[in-house]
Amino acid sequence: MPPVSRSASAPELTALFASVQQHFQEVIVPLWQGPGWNADMALPYEALDAGHQPLPPQRYRAMACARQLYLFSSLIGEVPAAEARAAALFRSLQQHFHDAEHGGWFYSIDPQGAPLDLRKDLYTHAFILFACAHYWAKVREPLVESVLNAALEVIGQRFATGDGLYEASLDRDWSSLASGPLQNPLMHLAEAFLATLSVREDIAVQRALIELCTAMHKRFIDPQQSVLMEKPLGAVDNWFEPGHQFEWYFLLESSPLLRGTRLHTALDRAFALTEQLGVDPQTGAVAAMLDLDGCAKDATQRIWAQAEYLRALTLRPNSEASVQRQLKALQQRFLQAGGWHECRDENGEVSRKDMPSTTPYHLATCYQGLVDYLR
Repeated sequence: MPPVSRSASAPELTALFASVQQHFQEVIVPLWQGPGWNADMALPYEALDAGHQPLPPQRYRAMACARQLYLFSSLIGEVPAAEARAAALFRSLQQHFHDAEHGGWFYSIDPQGAPLDLRKDLYTHAFILFACAHYWAKVREPLVESVLNAALEVIGQRFATGDGLYEASLDRDWSSLASGPLQNPLMHLAEAFLATLSVREDIAVQRALIELCTAMHKRFIDPQQSVLMEKPLGAVDNWFEPGHQFEWYFLLESSPLLRGTRLHTALDRAFALTEQLGVDPQTGAVAAMLDLDGCAKDATQRIWAQAEYLRALTLRPNSEASVQRQLKALQQRFLQAGGWHECRDENGEVSRKDMPSTTPYHLATCYQGLVDYLR
């Protein structure tokens, strides 16, 4: 007999997820097809207010454009007009943000479309690579792969520091800003490398990914607690973020290439400690920032960290009860009839009323993890 799928053996969890998924497709996605879309610029507004009106634009970021490109690429074949929207976002990425003189992509443009922050940011380039990999998987257009290759080239030639790590930020002409490596852009680069490897064989990317994870273990893992710090070991005023611990864990655990590496082993070992220090046992809320003593540097509860904890739980053994509890917490504490609550404060009160265009990326990746879990 074929094995029983988890969806058949967990009807309550399956029904709960169906409700959350319906909310995503019928409430959240339409926000970015309608009021969140600036048709004149062919770009998403940075954020909507609680009444679904765009906040007055101060800038548009390439990273936000790339995250929405990923979102609508993931919805091709599921949501009407998703392919057309993805195509528009891909064109806008090149039209508005590509630096024709120096290569790479600007960080941001102003509300009229003129270049604003001209720095070259690894976080941005990682998301461009990530989005292009997913978009190319759906459309297989040569131009998309050529942009993917261009992103890989500037990351490898400009940002790489020769030791497996990468500068977080460079000036427009690629000159140094002495930023050094930082955890968050490196995590999203690992995510982008994995996305690239999911759509094609690429020995150079595979090697770069292994070297990155090796260097992350050496430079960012605290030797006592096994948690991954936000800045390299020895940096002043360092901290760790439970949401990022869970996000890294998912990437490593989900990859046959990375499972069993020293970085994976460390984060697997630190998972229970991260839960103990960073997750409220009553509400399931994930704290934003902790020091190595477990004291909160920032007790804000953010929806993206909730989504990453939930996604990580789908890869933990014997996790059905935990997954169901955290999915319910996400639904009850962060989703609402008109969209979502971005943040709650340490007392659980909603502390941020706007809805950024970047957040649906976290929900989409989380929900894909749940789809795979329930198969």
